[in-house]
Amino acid sequence: MRNKTGVETLRRLLTHARYEVLPTPACEEEVREHVPPDIPITVTASPSKGLSATLELTERLAGAGYRVVPHLAARMVSGRSELADIAARLRELGVDTVFVPAGDADPPAGDYHASLDLLRDLPAVGTPFAHVGITGYPESHPSIVDDVVVQAMWDKRAHADHVVSNLTFDPALVQRWLRRVRQRGITMPLLVGVPGPVDRAKLLLMATKIGVGESTKFLAKHRRTLTRLAAPGGFTGQQFLERSATAFGAVDANVAGLHVFTFNQVAATEAWRREWLERLAAGAASRRGPRTRVLS
Repeated sequence: MRNKTGVETLRRLLTHARYEVLPTPACEEEVREHVPPDIPITVTASPSKGLSATLELTERLAGAGYRVVPHLAARMVSGRSELADIAARLRELGVDTVFVPAGDADPPAGDYHASLDLLRDLPAVGTPFAHVGITGYPESHPSIVDDVVVQAMWDKRAHADHVVSNLTFDPALVQRWLRRVRQRGITMPLLVGVPGPVDRAKLLLMATKIGVGESTKFLAKHRRTLTRLAAPGGFTGQQFLERSATAFGAVDANVAGLHVFTFNQVAATEAWRREWLERLAAGAASRRGPRTRVLS
């Protein structure tokens, strides 16, 4: 990429990236082996595994020195009493950031039917987290009208301080969505959701390990995404980011970093990020030209 502003934006976003992982037995070992502790790790929550798997992996990674961001799926929390217990446990671990989606539990475990329900209860348990993230949907949500999704972000803005966008592969679409969100007065920083490099065989194996029922839901919900990711050669999100870099670099866009969906291919994702940063740095150095040698 020849655009200097775009290159600097890419370097900034890749430097401020966090990795999403699913709480599987092999995940912890791969994170500890391949990911430096300055990369935040977000841990998903699924109805089949329960929040206990999310919290247990959060505890182990936090104990290893990582900044961990657990997903508190609202529909998986039974109510204020359980929320208070979770908050106390996370505070003890030093966790200061959470991500609050609605989640896929059907029926809900208790009082919280949407993420806003849980968000509104956080002050009642002591406002335990300095940073709270909510979901943004650049593409249509399968069960929610677009206008309702944007309105929901507006309603949640008083309870959160950043937005994490769901996966999309269309740069023009996400740029239009971002403009629309900003025009509505939603000014919170955005972490752009992008996929890391994905191996087809590993992706399908990972999907089956989620659990029989959960795997079926996952594959059905993300069919279009998985089709793109599992295509020959895969999809790393690099072209998407290169085509979006100038727009993401605009001050009023307020794009703060990347939320990388690793699909538990953590080693490959970290290698991809480092290699790209190295190429960008090398390109910047070549554009500056050789240094002038000063003779004494």
